[in-house]
Amino acid sequence: MARAAVKKIETSTSLLEAAKKVLRRAGYAGLSTREVAAEAGVPLSQIHYHFGSKQNLVLELFEYLNAQLLDRQNRLFEDPSLKLSAQWDRACDYLDEDIASGYVRVLQELIAVSWHDAEVAKVIRAGIMGWVDLIVGLARKTEQAIGPLGPFSAEEVGAIAASSFIGGESLFLLGLEKKGSPIRASLRRVGDLIRIAEGTSSDKR
Repeated sequence: MARAAVKKIETSTSLLEAAKKVLRRAGYAGLSTREVAAEAGVPLSQIHYHFGSKQNLVLELFEYLNAQLLDRQNRLFEDPSLKLSAQWDRACDYLDEDIASGYVRVLQELIAVSWHDAEVAKVIRAGIMGWVDLIVGLARKTEQAIGPLGPFSAEEVGAIAASSFIGGESLFLLGLEKKGSPIRASLRRVGDLIRIAEGTSSDKR
């Protein structure tokens, strides 16, 4: 790859990382492309050159982060050494990491923007459906391993899991854990239910 192309990628990545920091502390409404450029240590013109607009910058930030995390989750679900319960536990660990990294704030900010911006909604829907499809695929594999998932179809499991995590993220950002609602602890309890199901399945064999 030519040196100029490498430099372009490096600058683009630097701007995305800077945008993540600014979005995390200021929110979408308070995000300034000038502040992002200053955070990255580059001229403001570089944002317009690489992304064209504030909206494109933030959407590319979401896709940049989402692709990394989907790849991480795929590797987790494809690990044959981990039972489903252990994978769920690891997913809860990832939630903690994603809150700390700022990804959760980015996602929730963009979901809110999606309510009145069709272009943003299109990108966010596609990103979230990537997660739903991943969970549905895992649910189908689980059906083959331990049998029916109670009254739920694989698609319903995908909808419930996605709603639980995304809804939990939203409530966490609202500060409900500080008010006594055990959001992340309750998600981890689902892992205990899965362990019970895994044990029951083993007993039947």
